[in-house]
Amino acid sequence: MEDAATPDYDALLIVSFGGPERNEDVIPFLENVLRGKPVPRQRMLEVAEHYYHFGGKSPINEQNRALIEAVEKKLADLQIKLPIYWGNRNWHPLLTDTVRRMADDGVRRALAFVTSAFGSYSGCRQYLENIAAAQRAAGPGAPRIDKLRGFFNHPGFIAAMSDRLGEAFDRLPPESCAASALIYTAHSIPRTMADNSPYEAQLAEACRLVSQSIGRDAWTLAYQSRSGPPTQPWLEPDVCDELRRLAESQVRDVVVAPIGFISDHLEVIYDLDTEAKAVADKLGLNLVRAGTVGTHPQIIDMIGELIAQRMEPQAAPRALGRMPPCPDVCADGCCLPRSTS
Repeated sequence: MEDAATPDYDALLIVSFGGPERNEDVIPFLENVLRGKPVPRQRMLEVAEHYYHFGGKSPINEQNRALIEAVEKKLADLQIKLPIYWGNRNWHPLLTDTVRRMADDGVRRALAFVTSAFGSYSGCRQYLENIAAAQRAAGPGAPRIDKLRGFFNHPGFIAAMSDRLGEAFDRLPPESCAASALIYTAHSIPRTMADNSPYEAQLAEACRLVSQSIGRDAWTLAYQSRSGPPTQPWLEPDVCDELRRLAESQVRDVVVAPIGFISDHLEVIYDLDTEAKAVADKLGLNLVRAGTVGTHPQIIDMIGELIAQRMEPQAAPRALGRMPPCPDVCADGCCLPRSTS
């Protein structure tokens, strides 16, 4: 009989958002993303133009390939023998196809690393629903899949983000650094979704921990990439509105850190590097954008640690700050898409 405390995992599944890789993919991809959501088609077509600006190719798939390669090396260093599979929510390789392949390969029980650090419906529970739907599609031979815990306050994530911010501040003129402003950004979500998740609290805590690590007392958290109708409340302030506020207060140098994103995918390189940068230029602001954690060595070490702890749960899970580590298993009522009351 299998020991419940030390489950016999035989694969690792990387689960991500997915992105198009050519112009012909863009509309089908966005239709997958927005299916069942109250987003006007005109807004979808506007977002499609963001992808066309880059030849229809999001960098997220290439970044996931780089992540998989780095994790493979880390597992080899740790002498953990787990083949790595990769499945996306919205574009190829689709999660359903991947789970079917896992079943065909005889995988019985897998760990899943989701490329999202913060708890929300779209960043946590929806991935669990995606995995469950893929298992149903694969039939009775589908493997059991256990999601690795969230990592918003893991020392590895905080250290990696701190390094990225340090690199950004190093690009400012030395005489401007002390007077510069710091804006963290994350994907905006509907207020009803935020009210049913730890998203805002986890973001604020991660921002505080990173700021503390780099010795910055002043910072703000803003949001980007809103896609809902104007009548629906979403998290604010928008990063561009925050840039306007800073310009009015005579700030001249701003570092923007997309802490809510794990990799520099399209919503970072368009919404920040293109749109926000254009707003900053018009306002006379010198905007420097920090990198995302990507394949930073601390992140790869963190993933290896999370995997090792689930395979042989001996050491206590590590977390920094005022909030406890995320649980291995999400509670039934957490991160719902909207209130059930």
